[in-house]
Amino acid sequence: MIHHLSVGTNDIASARRFYDAIMPVLGMRLLNGSAGSADYGAASFLFSVETPLDGKPATPGNGVHVAFAAGRRAMVDLFYETALAHGGRDAGPPGLRPQYDAHYYGAFVLDPDGNKIEAVTYSSK
Repeated sequence: MIHHLSVGTNDIASARRFYDAIMPVLGMRLLNGSAGSADYGAASFLFSVETPLDGKPATPGNGVHVAFAAGRRAMVDLFYETALAHGGRDAGPPGLRPQYDAHYYGAFVLDPDGNKIEAVTYSSK
């Protein structure tokens, strides 16, 4: 089981505006915010946005993709709308993805640093 996941940012203020808006949609809250990082969590999972400690620019890795579970399709839709309104870029609008599963409903965005973030549900509601 995954305990935590971190993505890098070159602009923590921009990342905070983006993640502060979308994480509550996914049932997560800000646990700790400092000058160089922001930690969001729910239950036993932690998602962190951090500036690199080595001083080098943060870059999304080739194929980096983080998918968050959503309880229903309306959450996926709201995640997508909220992400776009807070600096995210479209990487795949909400909809069924039958190539993965007949009930796979997801939306994809790129955060302000280019990390691919998804919300997905298998719910038919």
